[in-house]
Amino acid sequence: MSMFSTGILVLTSPLQTLPLRIAPVLSSAAQLVERTLYVHLHPGLNLGNGSQPRAVFIPPAVDLSAIISRLYSNAADVCGHLDVRVLLTNVRAAPAPCGGTAAPNCPFPTPQSLSHPPEVVLTDFLLQDPAQSRQVTRCLQRYAGRCYVCSPGLPSVLLHPQLAGSQESEAGPKEPEEKAEVLQTYSDVVVGGTFDRLHGAHRTLLNISCLLASRRFLVCVCDQAMLKKKVLRELVEPYALRAQRLQEFLQDIKPSLQVKIMPLEDPYGVSVVDPLLQCIVVSEETRRGGEAVNKKRIENGFPPLILHEIQLLKDAHHSETEEEKISSSSLRSRLLGTLLTPPKDTSHLAARPYVIGLTGGSGSGKSSVARQMEALGAVRVDCDMLGHEVYQADTAAYHRVLEEFGPDLLNEDKTINRRALGGKVFGNQERLKALTDIVWPEIALLVEKRISRAREEGEQVCVLDAAVLLEAGWARMVHEVWVTVIPEEEAVVRISERDGLTPEDALRRLQSQWTNSEQVAHANVVLSTLWEAEVTRKQVLKAWTLLQKRIQPRPEGHVCASSPQ
Repeated sequence: MSMFSTGILVLTSPLQTLPLRIAPVLSSAAQLVERTLYVHLHPGLNLGNGSQPRAVFIPPAVDLSAIISRLYSNAADVCGHLDVRVLLTNVRAAPAPCGGTAAPNCPFPTPQSLSHPPEVVLTDFLLQDPAQSRQVTRCLQRYAGRCYVCSPGLPSVLLHPQLAGSQESEAGPKEPEEKAEVLQTYSDVVVGGTFDRLHGAHRTLLNISCLLASRRFLVCVCDQAMLKKKVLRELVEPYALRAQRLQEFLQDIKPSLQVKIMPLEDPYGVSVVDPLLQCIVVSEETRRGGEAVNKKRIENGFPPLILHEIQLLKDAHHSETEEEKISSSSLRSRLLGTLLTPPKDTSHLAARPYVIGLTGGSGSGKSSVARQMEALGAVRVDCDMLGHEVYQADTAAYHRVLEEFGPDLLNEDKTINRRALGGKVFGNQERLKALTDIVWPEIALLVEKRISRAREEGEQVCVLDAAVLLEAGWARMVHEVWVTVIPEEEAVVRISERDGLTPEDALRRLQSQWTNSEQVAHANVVLSTLWEAEVTRKQVLKAWTLLQKRIQPRPEGHVCASSPQ
C-alpha cells in the first residue's frame, strides 16, 4: 500500500490492555503514514456488530493520563519521525447537552477540522470474522468522517494483521474491569517551558495539561534571558515559530480550551499574578520551580497552585554526551554537522572545488575543525596566514596602509608593525573600516588564487578558514557557510588561557565580533567544540560524510547541493 502524508489512528482496545499494544500499533502505522499521525481514543469501540457506532465522551481517568504518556514514549522509540498528536475533543468529565437537544453525549456535533486533514484512517480493532473485513472498514470510514474533516474517499485500514504477537494478552478469559479512577480537573491550568522543536516530552506535558484543564490553558514560553543558559541556545527556534507550532498543536488536540501563549522572560511569568489559576503542571525536574511559584503567589496574596507532577520520558536513543531524558538540548546536539538550511544560489561559482566557508568566534575551535577537515581530504585555505601576506613589502595593501596610516608604522626592516597599526584602529570604528577596506579585498584575491590552484590540481573540496568570513562579505566565494560555536563563558576561559588576556579583555574581544546567533543565522551547518575532542571529531566526520553525499554528481553531471539532511 502507498504511503500517506497524514493519518488518524482510532484506538479501540480497553485501557487495561492497550499499553502492550501501543508500540506494535504505532510501528504498523508508521509503515503507512510518513508525516502526521493523529490518535483518537475510543476504548471498547465495536466496529463489527453491524450497527454504525458514534463517538462518545470518555471521562478523564488516571489510566488515560498514563496511556498518553505511554503513547508519546513509544512513539519516540519506534516512529520518532512522525508528528504524533493525541486528540482529546471526546475526553470530558461531565458533557453538557449538545445544542440544546436531548443528545447529551455528542463530542462532535460537526466534524472537527484538523491542521492536516487525514488521508487514511487506521485502527487496532481486532476482527473476529475475516468475512466482516469490508463491513468493518466501511464502518470505520464513516466513524472517522463524522468526527473529523477528512480527505475525500478516505481509505480505512485494519492494522491487526501486523499485530500478531500482541494478541495473546487478549486471548482467554478476561478479568472484570475495575472502575477507572477519575482524574481531578481544573478550570485554569498553566505550564512553562522552552518548547523548542516539539518532542514527545513536550507533547506529553501539553496533552496532560489539556486533560487537566476544563476552561483555560496558559502556556509560558521561555524567551530572551530565560534562554541564556540553554545548551546550544543559538539553535533554539525563534519564539514566534515555537508559539505558532504550539497554537496549531493545541488547537488540534483540544479546540474547546481558551489557550493563551505568552513569552516567559523570568522564572515566574503570569503564574504568580493570575488569581484564577488553579494548577501548574511540572515534572520531577521542575517541581522546585513550581514550589517557588507558590511561594511568590502566597507573597502576592494569591492561593497556591496544585502541583501536578508528570514523569520524564526516557530517551532510548541518547548518546553518552546527551541527557537520559527526551530533551530539546539533545535534539539540538543531533543537528550539529547536519545541513540546517540549503545553500543559496551558487550558480556563479564553479562546481569544483566545492568551497566550505568555515567561521566562528574567537576561541570557538574553528581552526581545529579546519585541520580535521584537511585531514579528511579538504584543501585548507588559512585566511589568517593570507592576512600576513598582504602586509608584505611592495604589495598593493602595504603601500595603501602606509599612505592611510603613516610611515611611522614601519619597523627598521621596513615591515609594517602590526601591533602599532592595531593601536591606531583599536576602538575607532571609522579607522578600522579604513583598514579593512584596504586589506579584505586583497585577501579575497589571494583566496581566489588558492581556489583556482586547487581546481587546476583536481581537488574536490576547499575549506576557507576565515574568522571574518561574514563581516568581509566572503560568503559570496563559498558554496556553504559552516559556523563553530561555544558559549561565551567558555570562549572567555579559552581566550584567557591561550592568549594570556584577563577575562575582561577576552570578553571585550568577543563583544567586538559578530555574536554566535548572528553567525548561525547565516549558517548552513553548525558545529560545536564544547565537549571532548572525540565528540568534535565525530561531529566533523558526520558533517564531512553528509557533505560527500550532497556533492555527488547527478547522472547528468550537475552537483546536488540543495537537499537538507
